[in-house]
Amino acid sequence: MIHVHNLVKSYGDVQALKGVSFDIQEGEFFGLLGPNGAGKTTTISILSTIVKPDAGSVRIAGHDLTTDQEGCKRSIGVVTQEIALYNKLSAWDNLLFWGSLYNVPTAELKERITETLTLFGLADRKNDAIETYSGGMKRRINIASALLHRPKILFMDEPTVGIDPQSRNLIFEVLEKLHKEGMTIVYTTHYMEEAERFCDRIGIMDKGQIIAQGTLAELKNTGGIRESIAVTFNTLPEVLAGKLIEVLGEACKITGQTLHYYTANIQADLSKLILRCGELGADIAQIEIQKVNLETVFLSLTGKQLRD
Repeated sequence: MIHVHNLVKSYGDVQALKGVSFDIQEGEFFGLLGPNGAGKTTTISILSTIVKPDAGSVRIAGHDLTTDQEGCKRSIGVVTQEIALYNKLSAWDNLLFWGSLYNVPTAELKERITETLTLFGLADRKNDAIETYSGGMKRRINIASALLHRPKILFMDEPTVGIDPQSRNLIFEVLEKLHKEGMTIVYTTHYMEEAERFCDRIGIMDKGQIIAQGTLAELKNTGGIRESIAVTFNTLPEVLAGKLIEVLGEACKITGQTLHYYTANIQADLSKLILRCGELGADIAQIEIQKVNLETVFLSLTGKQLRD
């Protein structure tokens, strides 16, 4: 559905993209993660036909981005970080305006607007000016405007930043519905839990490049991170620490008062570890299970937090 090959883009002396390549299958929910400045928004802007690349090629739903930009535009819906609505107009008039840009017949467009307002829980506020809406309500209308022409592909650039929990939850329900119906969705987010919840595959970007991509399971393997049991002791004399290392072997590492035991089977090894500590007289204060998730993979690959 989407083929991206060797995208390059610079802004003056800053090289935003340094040869980005990836493929997205029809009906796939694909996430782009990366710290600020990694190139996520530039990539989405190019795919959305907003920005022209310096080099590279893109095919969207069978259309070449260079030679058939109109075909690409008809196939996509775009939800940008910034709210793109007219504050003085009502929600209905905003949607009527944006939908008309795609040449949807008026009668059909009005039906779609009614359906979409209902889907986003705003049918009862359709005649109110956007300036009276909360931030979360504006976000919902912003997303609604990108769906009126029934696009095959939806690009979403951090669509849930700064909104209330109720609006976020409703947007999640809509995304799950669209995904289930087979829409291809490309999604950037600062929230790891969103990517873990929705994405079939994830591309991790850093410094203008895709440094890893795949399913969450595949990314865990790429990161080379192991799950561990962290045991913190009230006291851990040097002699006792030496005995623990001797008994537990290379699977353990001790930092200060905490022992990290790396394992492929936490459930099986947890009771054994507690037993060994008890036999050696170690005074356990706290036990923490440290599972591998998307955040630990991200930090392993980029060495920085997502909100840098």
